[in-house]
Amino acid sequence: MLRTTPAKSGVLACLLWLAGTGPALADHWGPKWGPAVAETMVNTSSSEGCPIETPDGLSLVIASNRAGQLDLWAADRDRIDSQWQEPRKLETPVNSDSNDFCPFPVWGRALLFVSDRAVDGTCGGGVGGDIYYTRQSPAGGWTEPVNLGCAPDGPNTPGPERSPSIVNTWYGTFLLYSTNGGSGDNDIYISRLGRHGFGPGHVVSSLSTEYEDFMPNVRPLQRGGFEIVFNSNRPTWGRHGADSFGGQDVYTSTARFVTGHWSSPVNLGPNVNTSGNETRATMSGDGKRLHFGRDGDIYVSER
Repeated sequence: MLRTTPAKSGVLACLLWLAGTGPALADHWGPKWGPAVAETMVNTSSSEGCPIETPDGLSLVIASNRAGQLDLWAADRDRIDSQWQEPRKLETPVNSDSNDFCPFPVWGRALLFVSDRAVDGTCGGGVGGDIYYTRQSPAGGWTEPVNLGCAPDGPNTPGPERSPSIVNTWYGTFLLYSTNGGSGDNDIYISRLGRHGFGPGHVVSSLSTEYEDFMPNVRPLQRGGFEIVFNSNRPTWGRHGADSFGGQDVYTSTARFVTGHWSSPVNLGPNVNTSGNETRATMSGDGKRLHFGRDGDIYVSER
């Protein structure tokens, strides 16, 4: 998927993996992710973020302003254990003259992403960003992106939507994302796929607070249930002191049903979070790798 042109050639730099797993983390931290390492092959002096692997793990789709505005780029690799090749810019009409970011690759050569392109049918007038959908043909071209629709009929609002994440269940297909709806703080929302597309979003109260909670990514667990990661600036506290490190941190939670109650979110701890801003975390399909942005660079942590 997404390999529409040959990857650019270039000198490959080795990823700077840290030796060992570091000191044991306290029990109150979330799943034990290893020390985060900068993705040296995809980072530049510009700002990179919104990383996510394709379902097969062979492409990493990111947002970067290396060309002067936020566009979607993809880095490829031959095998899961190979290094990323030099990123290439996705073709139009995925990228536009506006900011395009927060990608979510879907099985079947499709892509969800956020864009603040000012075209007919935008829900926020081109301000903040709406969620769009496009498909890739076997020949490599992309269909004209389609807006997922405006509230109260669709998930997009006058506010900024972020980080679409689709999950399929036996009781339906759901879209999780974040928005402030046009005012107030950002919260996690869920929308269900119906006959005419995704419907209006509803706040997931067990994941949302009066602080900024946004950019969710969900995956099904092998033994049932679901796991989510998202970022928040909530000032949480645990029995060992502060569970937040400053700015935006990555949190995780689980649920038996996507539409049910999610467990109390847990901070992923010092291997992932710092005093900087950790944003738009995503898990690989096998759940072994966590990609996220930190203050303009992309990092990865292994479970």
